[in-house]
Amino acid sequence: MNIVKGASFIKKGRVFDDVFACYQCCKCSAGCPVAFAMDLLPHQIIRHLIYHDTEKALASHTIWMCASCQTCNTRCPNEIDIAGVMDELRHMHIQSGRYPAEPATPLFHHTFLNEIQKHGRIHELSLMQRYTFKRRKLPGKGNLQDMLYDMKLGLKLFLRGKISLWPHRGRSRSEVAAIFKHEHGNKKT
Repeated sequence: MNIVKGASFIKKGRVFDDVFACYQCCKCSAGCPVAFAMDLLPHQIIRHLIYHDTEKALASHTIWMCASCQTCNTRCPNEIDIAGVMDELRHMHIQSGRYPAEPATPLFHHTFLNEIQKHGRIHELSLMQRYTFKRRKLPGKGNLQDMLYDMKLGLKLFLRGKISLWPHRGRSRSEVAAIFKHEHGNKKT
């Protein structure tokens, strides 16, 4: 994907078409449940896109901290798909080959989707195990203390009956596989 400054990267069918309707009421930022962890608030990301400073938006930690909970979309009086903008910015960042500002987030996202693709639904124990071992390769992450904490947490969840040892194969596994097949086909075009 070609990333250039400002509005010139907008392509037909992208979620960025509507950012210019933003009049900076800040309702998205006021309602964001993870705003405390962001370096730029959602309305500031939109402002950078409006002012053609895509690089600032792509370099922020905010795009990785966004939980995609849709609260911002619900609160926006102009119905801007802010969560979609964040998702597209993450996608653009990954496609550009840059190292993410929050490397653990795309790693978790990738591991999570692989688990769903493999089992047709999430199996928490497999997810925790695979993510913990993959996270070891990240700088400053995955040390022994982190792994012990995860193991203690996993044991507590198991003892409370919140996770099972064996994955449950969902009945809709073929439907989930079709979604992944369709999505992979769209990415190639």
